[in-house]
Amino acid sequence: MARGIGLVVTEHIAGGMVEGDSLCGEIQSNGGNDSLRAMPAQDLLTTLAEEAIALAGGQSIDAVGLAFPGIIRAGVIEDSPNLQQLKGLAIQAAATDALAALGMRTEVSVYNDADVIAAGIAATRGTLERPAGALWPAITRVWTLGLGIGFGHYPVAEGVWEGGHTVVSLDPNENFCGCGGRGHLEGIMGHRAMRLRFLDREPDEVFAAAKSGQDPRCAEFAILWHRALAAATATSIHLEGPGKFYITGMNAQFVNLPFLNRCVQEMVKMSPLQSYVFEVVARSDDVAVIGAAVNALRSCR
Repeated sequence: MARGIGLVVTEHIAGGMVEGDSLCGEIQSNGGNDSLRAMPAQDLLTTLAEEAIALAGGQSIDAVGLAFPGIIRAGVIEDSPNLQQLKGLAIQAAATDALAALGMRTEVSVYNDADVIAAGIAATRGTLERPAGALWPAITRVWTLGLGIGFGHYPVAEGVWEGGHTVVSLDPNENFCGCGGRGHLEGIMGHRAMRLRFLDREPDEVFAAAKSGQDPRCAEFAILWHRALAAATATSIHLEGPGKFYITGMNAQFVNLPFLNRCVQEMVKMSPLQSYVFEVVARSDDVAVIGAAVNALRSCR
């Protein structure tokens, strides 16, 4: 059975070994967001290579899948607002060299962090393959609600797919997105953006105040937050069609599914597009690591 390693760099580094479509052994994690943001690119590559060697434990590895936040195409991190030291880095070639220097020669693939979550969900739900009689695999789409906002897609498709930077507001004062753009989904929903908007409150305090009705400003923001996610989802539906949307990440706990559905219903009116559904999935390093390894193994077939 094919054996791969998945390494995912988000708020921390998570890694594990995968055989077929299943995790074998425990997930290893280290580092925190602040330390990763301050770590030079070469040091991060060395850390990842050492982690891969440790996970392999002397066994042969068919592929290594790496995942990072940002725009990643043709093995290059074109931009990564959350890990700016990686911008422009030819990460696939650099990681291949770093592994080879430690004695591991294998195929290396690099993906967006949200895309590997989508692949991991597909793997754990048994929807990696094309359904019988269908021309294409079922699309798995996932919103990741963390420091920023990610939009994962399986199968991996050509393009940028920075769904977190979908424009959902024309208000020029909506300028909290980490990339500096105005009106972006991430500028409303991202953890960092919410902390900038409410300097005296953490996001959990904002939603608690909104739920209790104690603070009209918090209540209005909770509505805006859900309508922003609904708008971005409606855009995806109008471009790719309906289906299931998964929601995960540390701030998925704030999602009010009945209200979110009502918001989307206001925005999607054409009957062929109304067969959509949301599912909140618990945040898990396992899913992302499986997705990174599975994507890498499938890309080297």
